[in-house]
Amino acid sequence: MTERITEQQVKDWVAGYVAAWRSGERADVEALFAKDAESYEWPYETAWVGRKAIVEGWRERAPWQAGGWTFDWTLLAINGDTFAVQGTGVYTELGVFDNLWVVTLGGDGRATRFRMWNNEA
Repeated sequence: MTERITEQQVKDWVAGYVAAWRSGERADVEALFAKDAESYEWPYETAWVGRKAIVEGWRERAPWQAGGWTFDWTLLAINGDTFAVQGTGVYTELGVFDNLWVVTLGGDGRATRFRMWNNEA
């Protein structure tokens, strides 16, 4: 049986995600994802499999942050080891993006699967 994650675990993971996105530091991104994690993002057809690929993909997107950004989010649901979040990223250079995240966490609190639907508002 899959253990149910808590709302606090979700808050901690999302806070770590935001911190890692802000810092771009390899160790911050690695702390979020299991070694064999999968990350998918639509409509960009991103399929990063493995922590190394995820880290490299994140670091390639560092220029997206030029000029600053903010991120607000709301927890939609927790189902066992998986949670759903609605988020809004506002980027000075890129505009506004509405996100839906569906994230599955492993027993160590790292994501094993991250799925994002990203829509420009």
